Amino acid sequence: MKIHILGSGSRGNAIVLESERECILVDAGFGPRTLVARMRSLGVEPASISTLVLTHEHSDHIEGAAAAARRWNWTVHATEGTLRSWPEHRRARTQTCSPRRDIVLGDFTISIIRTPHDAREPIALVATANSSGVRVGIAYDLGHVSRRFASQFEDVDALLLESNHDEGMLRSGPYPRVVQNRIAGPLGHLSNTDAAVMARACVHAGLRHLVLCHLSAQNNHPTVALDTMRAGMRGAGFRGTLQAASQDVPMTVSLARSRRSGQLSLAL
Repeated sequence: MKIHILGSGSRGNAIVLESERECILVDAGFGPRTLVARMRSLGVEPASISTLVLTHEHSDHIEGAAAAARRWNWTVHATEGTLRSWPEHRRARTQTCSPRRDIVLGDFTISIIRTPHDAREPIALVATANSSGVRVGIAYDLGHVSRRFASQFEDVDALLLESNHDEGMLRSGPYPRVVQNRIAGPLGHLSNTDAAVMARACVHAGLRHLVLCHLSAQNNHPTVALDTMRAGMRGAGFRGTLQAASQDVPMTVSLARSRRSGQLSLAL
C-alpha cells in the first residue's frame, strides 16, 4: 500500500490510500486545483480515486469535497452527523457510514471509529487493504484519547496520529484564551504529550511507521513534536520510522508485504 499525505494541518487535510487494486481519499480539505496538483506531484490521478471518506465537517477537511466529488464522480462516505452539518453534500453522491460498523470500498475494508472532537459526528478510521493485509490507522482531531480508543489501533502497520500542539507554546502563543481552552479541551486537539501516550499504547512488533499529523503552525514545530514523541516512546520497543507530515509539502509512505516471508517491508 502507498499512503500519500497531500497535506495535514489547520489549512487543509487530505490523504490518499492506494492499494494494488484501489485508490480512496480520506478528507478533501483543499480546493480541487490544489488537490489535483498535489496528487499529480505524487503520481496519483484524481480519476483513479473511487471513494472519498470524510472524517468530519470542519472546513480544513471538506473544503474541496463537493466540487471534487462532482468533477471526478467520487462517492462520498460520511456519518449522518457530518452530512447534516455540510449542506454542500447535496451536490455530491453520498452514502452514510456509522461508527462501529465496517464498510467495504473495493479492495479496502474501513473500520469507523467515533472520535472526541467538537464536530457533529466525527470519526477516525482503520483502513485494511485486503489484497495485502496492510492496515493503516488515521486518527486526528482528537480532544483526548482513552485506553479503549487507543486499543482500536493496536495492530496497525502504520499510524497517522494527530500531534497538534505543544502545551507551553499554546499557552504562550497568540491565540485568545478562549481559543486556547478550546484547543486544549476534551473536544479539541491532541497535544504532543498526549499523542506520545497514545502512540506508546499502540506499539507492537508490526508497527512500521508513525506519522505525526495536524501540527499547528502557531503552537507547534516539527522538531518539538518529534522530540516529544521520541522521548515518550523511549523504551517502548518501537523499531519503525517516525516522521511529521507537512501542511504544504506532500509525502508518500509505502508499505509492501513480502510474498516470500509474509512480513511487511517499508520503503519511503
